[in-house]
Amino acid sequence: MYAVIATGGKQLRVEPGQEVRVEALDGAVGDAVELRPVLVVDDAGAVTTGGDLAGRSVAATITAHDRDPRIRVFTYKNKTRQRKRRGHRQHRTVVRIERI
Repeated sequence: MYAVIATGGKQLRVEPGQEVRVEALDGAVGDAVELRPVLVVDDAGAVTTGGDLAGRSVAATITAHDRDPRIRVFTYKNKTRQRKRRGHRQHRTVVRIERI
């Protein structure tokens, strides 16, 4: 059984027992969260999509909060001594899928 969920502007294919990294979610480690909307559910070969999934959700547990590796952003303009260096680290949440 698997489901396709939308979270953080991205779509993920998840299965029960799987751990996935998603955009930062509110909550402490060990809290239960409901992930919605569910776009597709496959129950033993029977694929369900669209309006039939209005009440469905994916139950997950937060296992960790962390950050992605640093991304270095460097801009440079020739002959003007204009240089700018910045960095960015995106916050992530690791969740374990409990049930669909």
